[in-house]
Amino acid sequence: MTAQKLVSEGLGTALLVCAVVGSGIMADRLTADTAVALLANTAATVAALFMLISIFGPVSGAQFNPVVTLVFTLRGEMARGLAAAYVGAQVVGGVVGTWAAHAMFDLPIVQLSQTIRTGPSQWLAEGVASFALLLAILGAIHARANVAAVVACVIAAAYWFTASTSFANPAVTFARALTDTFAGIRPIDAPMFIVAQVVGAVAAMAVGGWLFNPPK
Repeated sequence: MTAQKLVSEGLGTALLVCAVVGSGIMADRLTADTAVALLANTAATVAALFMLISIFGPVSGAQFNPVVTLVFTLRGEMARGLAAAYVGAQVVGGVVGTWAAHAMFDLPIVQLSQTIRTGPSQWLAEGVASFALLLAILGAIHARANVAAVVACVIAAAYWFTASTSFANPAVTFARALTDTFAGIRPIDAPMFIVAQVVGAVAAMAVGGWLFNPPK
């Protein structure tokens, strides 16, 4: 069963990143309007998220995100060894997804982004986006709501209400540093995004643990 879980996490992350990067490339080719391009990028991303979480959730939990894996590990719901394997599969899957998008659009497979995304406002945005994502996941589980729909909704919103357009995922951030397209981020800017994502996720774990599991 472990092999199926790892393939689920790797393949799911690959398809998610392929949707993010590929839709960004397509949107950039079809319109010069940045708002329209971002809207198209948002729609493709949330549609892919809903589908991927729905089909892979029963297999691996459909985490596709190292900070989600981190939170469930810190909560004692995942073994550390399995969590480390999940993160490895997510990172590898993200890179494969970026390369697949490049191949589909006849771009150089290996490249580095030149898109500048840095500064306190961007870091705060990533912290807020990651906080919102993890709080939404924990709240949806507590309420027995449709996690796929809740995650798709919070990401759709965060694309537009955060200055960073909501990466909220270290594996996706790393993968997007490897594409010099609409969805890219300079490799030098990625580490602070990841730090902010971890901080936001851990804060959501603390707040969610108190909100959704009140003392008796």
